[in-house]
Amino acid sequence: QVRLVESGGGEVQSGGSLRLSCVASGSIANIFKLGWYRQTPGNQRELVAEITNDGVTNYKVASVKGRFTISRDNAKNMVFLQMNDLKPEDTAVYYCAKSPTKYGYDYWGQGTQVTVSS
Repeated sequence: QVRLVESGGGEVQSGGSLRLSCVASGSIANIFKLGWYRQTPGNQRELVAEITNDGVTNYKVASVKGRFTISRDNAKNMVFLQMNDLKPEDTAVYYCAKSPTKYGYDYWGQGTQVTVSS
């Protein structure tokens, strides 16, 4: 089982930027999709963005389109989420996740906290 570990969270002011990183314990080259989820207290975890092993991206949350960019580096076994123009509503714990096949995500990392102050 490939494990995922996130880093890069922190506290920034509204309008600021953060880059989240996720490193896998093994090769990600054959993992169908990698994604970033986020969760706030009392709410379900939501898929923010995902990227296939062919590099096709999909942003699932309308409010992040144009501000967030997901990317992956198969050689380094890493996936990233560049977050620009952050807003207080982006405050959440962000999780890296993997979908080995087209059938869905099966593993999430431990998460990294992102806090955006106004």
